[in-house]
Amino acid sequence: MSEIKVLLAEDDENLGSLLKEYLIAKKYDTDWFPNGDVAYKHFVKRQYDLCILDVMMPIKDGYTLAKEIRMTNADIPIIFLTAKSQKEDILEGFKVGCDDYIAKPFSMEELVYRIEAILRRTGKHTQFNSQKEFTIGKYYFDTEKQLLILKEHQQKLTTKETELLKLLCLNKNSILERNFALKSIWIDDNYFNARSMDVYIAKLRKYLKEDASVEIINVHGKGFKLLA
Repeated sequence: MSEIKVLLAEDDENLGSLLKEYLIAKKYDTDWFPNGDVAYKHFVKRQYDLCILDVMMPIKDGYTLAKEIRMTNADIPIIFLTAKSQKEDILEGFKVGCDDYIAKPFSMEELVYRIEAILRRTGKHTQFNSQKEFTIGKYYFDTEKQLLILKEHQQKLTTKETELLKLLCLNKNSILERNFALKSIWIDDNYFNARSMDVYIAKLRKYLKEDASVEIINVHGKGFKLLA
């Protein structure tokens, strides 16, 4: 399946470059443009799945760009990035047709969570929901049937166990950020949900203990890593 194509318009060169690299690392095919004018010229040439627009840009601001994009494509999801957080600015953003609004400074993990949430709402197939089956060492993991299978033994998983193991598999041998997992599965990263996730991690470790080559490790201050 092809990657989700993202148009990023951001005039801050450092932030734009960092966001592009991060999104590409998260498997989003991302084009970055430094102002709204050049962004729109490329938008009409290429088929994008989602737009991330800075509000305050030279030549053409994010609101104007969003209006032009909406005239070409009424359905494409739009996320605004801005230092503004006044109510009237947020209302203006939704008035011109944005799907979400994130105020600077923000974490890149939160931005990815918001992208995933929008794409799930709009029915787009994303990295999160496309792959249904995984191999974890000697285990076979079927996300649709919620089964973890080792030879003749089948372990039935709960929905949250399935979602958490799936996220670990999608990030296998890489760090799964703790906050991203919490917001993706539990929606809120509060203390009680964080403790709940630790319980689920412990259960998954128990289910996977029969293969010594498989391990879920804690990465201090960051999250978890599935080694397989």
